[in-house]
Amino acid sequence: MVRSYRNATSLRMKRKSADWMSVWDDRILELLREEGPNSPTPISKHKYIHVTASQVSRRLRRLAEYGLVEPYPNGVYGITTDGELYLDGELDASTIGEEDDNKENGDAHAEA
Repeated sequence: MVRSYRNATSLRMKRKSADWMSVWDDRILELLREEGPNSPTPISKHKYIHVTASQVSRRLRRLAEYGLVEPYPNGVYGITTDGELYLDGELDASTIGEEDDNKENGDAHAEA
């Protein structure tokens, strides 16, 4: 675990986060990738996570809004392909949702 955490730390330098992200998001995503789907309480008790279960829950909901995690039944979340790409430095999180925004703006202009 320590080795993979060090690798994740070096990758953090390559990651392109978004304004809506918190410092805990990377750690939560790393944990989901390394240990598989989980719920907020066990995640909050991990030695690298220093926030409450309710804070983890809020972050997971936010990450799900942007497609970096996926909610499963019973409050469990798993990392998505986009979440993996973000962790690998291959996805700029600040661009997530831009296509939808551009499409909505284009649709609005088409109606005018």
